[in-house]
Amino acid sequence: MNRVTREPALLTRLDALTDIIGRSIAWLVLVMMLVQFTIVVMRYAFSMHSIVMQESVMAMHAMVFMLGAAYTLKHDGHVRVDIFYRRLSPRGRAWVDLGGTLLLLTPVALFIAFASWHYVLSSWSILERTPDGNLPIVFLVKSLILLMMALLLLQGIAQAIRQVLILRGRLPAEPTHEHEEVL
Repeated sequence: MNRVTREPALLTRLDALTDIIGRSIAWLVLVMMLVQFTIVVMRYAFSMHSIVMQESVMAMHAMVFMLGAAYTLKHDGHVRVDIFYRRLSPRGRAWVDLGGTLLLLTPVALFIAFASWHYVLSSWSILERTPDGNLPIVFLVKSLILLMMALLLLQGIAQAIRQVLILRGRLPAEPTHEHEEVL
């Protein structure tokens, strides 16, 4: 007989951290859109352009992408080739997700973090700036690589905990997200 219990505190906290960051960074999309709109109006209505504003849009885009990756993972928004996955039982999906977390997500995130460590430190050592606008933000944007890997690893821990609890019957399986196939 399966007994369903509440989520452990660690899982709840990791999921909450991911949600807070994901929801907060989503507001940056609005800011990015407004800055981009301003750039277009300035260029076509007043024949003015600002390299600094263009570079800030690129930096905001990097922030949205890198800081939103863990949120996307948590909410199953990543690309999945689910030829067999959707036909699996909840237990089967939990095994696939656990295997993916342990055998793919974790090693790849650790490799990227390890491989980019010197790259980020080098940028910090010179406080790297953008080539055109001379904004002192390149070293900060490059730091997002390490932050993205840390957030993905933390969410990976949450995913692994959740899948183990599902496999042990201590959490109900998450509902399957049915995606319509368009040909």
